Amino acid sequence: MSRGNRRQGRELALQIVFGLPDQSGGIYQLLRVFWENFSLNDDVLGEFQDEDSDTPSPKARQFAEDLASGVAEHLEEIDRRIKDFSTNWSLERMARVDLSILRLAVFEIIFCPEVPASVVINEAIEIGKRFGTKETPAFINGILDKISQEVRHPAAVEIEKDL
Repeated sequence: MSRGNRRQGRELALQIVFGLPDQSGGIYQLLRVFWENFSLNDDVLGEFQDEDSDTPSPKARQFAEDLASGVAEHLEEIDRRIKDFSTNWSLERMARVDLSILRLAVFEIIFCPEVPASVVINEAIEIGKRFGTKETPAFINGILDKISQEVRHPAAVEIEKDL
C-alpha cells in the first residue's frame, strides 16, 4: 500500500471516527452511511464530490475501515490513555477533530506495532495541520509522544519516573 493510500485512508478514517459519538447503530452502520452518503473532495473544506470525481482506492478504503473499526472496538481503552496523558484537558473539552485524530493515532500506536510510532505521530500532525486549528499539531504531538513512550518504550518511562 503506497504512502498516498495510507494518508488518504487515515483522512477518511478521521471523517468516520468524527461521526462515532452521533451514530447509535454501531461502527458498521456508520461505515455504511458514510460510504453511501459522504463522498468528499480532497480539499480543506471537504466539499461534496461531483459524480465524475475520483473515489478512494480500494486499499485506502480498506485501511480507513480497519482504522475506524479498530478505534470503535477499543474506544474505552483509547480514551483512557488519552485522559491519562491530557492532564489539563478532559475529553469533553477537546476539539472534536483533535480528539478524533488522537483516537486514530492512539489506536495505531497501541494496536499496530508494525507502524513506527514516529510515523504515526507525524501522520497525525500532518492531518491535524489540514483539519484542525493552528494549535492542533502541538497539542496532539505532546499527548501522542507521551503515550508512545509508555506503550512502545515502557522501561524508559519507568526510568524517568524514578529520576
